[in-house]
Amino acid sequence: MPIISGIAFSILDNCYLFCGNMLLLHKTTGSLPDEQLIRQCLDYQLASDWFCEPQRNYTALMLKDNTPEPSGYCWTPLRAYFAGGKPDIPLASRALGLLRWRRSTRFCPSCGGALQDAVEETARKCIVCGRTMFPAIEPAIIVLISKGDTFLLARHANRDTTVYTCIAGFVEQGETLEECVAREIREEAGIEVKNIRYAESQSWPFPDQLMLAFKADWASGIPTPDGKEINDLQWFSRDNLPDIPPPGSVSNRLITGGI
Repeated sequence: MPIISGIAFSILDNCYLFCGNMLLLHKTTGSLPDEQLIRQCLDYQLASDWFCEPQRNYTALMLKDNTPEPSGYCWTPLRAYFAGGKPDIPLASRALGLLRWRRSTRFCPSCGGALQDAVEETARKCIVCGRTMFPAIEPAIIVLISKGDTFLLARHANRDTTVYTCIAGFVEQGETLEECVAREIREEAGIEVKNIRYAESQSWPFPDQLMLAFKADWASGIPTPDGKEINDLQWFSRDNLPDIPPPGSVSNRLITGGI
């Protein structure tokens, strides 16, 4: 589906205003901004980029850094919006993902020419050589490892937090999803798994990931943190869980049994 921006820009039912990973919501109702506020942001040139997708009935704006909160509204982390379980979460995820992609995809990597929105599809096309660039999506696996009634959870070394979560990692060239699951577990936890099975997926626009959730059973080995990405690994049962990722994430659904 094509993106419409610039002169043809229009306001649709769902209006997403972002500043970084923050989404603007009404303080009292938690609703999205209305058309009047969108128009004001455009009139005062507060947006660094904007577009709409009429077929999906939404408008998206990225406001400039440090834009103050309009009266009656507040900035809310998009992850918190995910936790609310609202039906438009896929749209919000798409809106932020495309805004970030547009910001980082402005010039052709082949000839350096400027890119413009494609007419018939979600893409950008070089005005010089004609190369077409599609939105980048990075597939990443996330896996819950079971051993009897317990689950192996990890604490990340590069995060100042007490949260334990599932092992995850990006898919590399030339490997299947199942091979990626086994490799990431072997590298980060030093164990082998079996019975790898797909569970569900989630769009995760931080910045452009597609999270592919799996479950697997412990096969052999003693869990040992790699000391680089993981600094602690422990087996937990669901009746004695540590701090885990909040609702709205596929990791939370894996750990709590939602999938």
